[in-house]
Amino acid sequence: MITALRYLFFLFIVRPVILFVIGLNVRRIANLPTEGPAVVVANHNSHLDTFVLMTLFGMQRLKDVHPVAAADHFLRNPVMAWFSQHIVGIIPLEREVKGMRTDPLAGICNALRENQILIIFPEGTRGKPEVREEFKTGIAHVAKRFPEVPFTPVFLHGLGKSLPKGEGILVPFFCDVFIGRSVRWTGKRETFMHELCEEMSALENEKPIPNWT
Repeated sequence: MITALRYLFFLFIVRPVILFVIGLNVRRIANLPTEGPAVVVANHNSHLDTFVLMTLFGMQRLKDVHPVAAADHFLRNPVMAWFSQHIVGIIPLEREVKGMRTDPLAGICNALRENQILIIFPEGTRGKPEVREEFKTGIAHVAKRFPEVPFTPVFLHGLGKSLPKGEGILVPFFCDVFIGRSVRWTGKRETFMHELCEEMSALENEKPIPNWT
């Protein structure tokens, strides 16, 4: 029943909004992973980011695609927790790890062992509209545990104007999606983060000059 509700939500609500109300221009969609285990790494300006990325995989692969999201935000009440986990399909991540006796990456690791495709936003939160913040290095800990897993960078442009942080009204702005080459664990945190950020910067430099005035 829950699986059916998830498919219906994406088929009749998410996909029409993303494809017809907003609209997508996707470059190099062939770079997306076709199967798991894999990780998609993206910048984060809007709650729409997650739905755009999940839409790229189509309905057939929906069951295997799961965004990693902050537990303190998405599990803050029973209704949101149920919707986030069963309909959106998030994997909750505890952002406050000080004093924790359990592995904060356990959910991510279990999903990768089950050959899932994960969506991770290394900025940690939605920033200012259309401004990419520095990536946090926590993603390198995941790469170190799974050195053979590809991390595919994706740069999203436009959604920070469609539904930025703090806004509740959707404004239809076209979204450009730039998909880069995958990066794998290099053996060192510094070099892995450097390669990942360099690839993301190259994608960001492809974005068109906005005409929002």
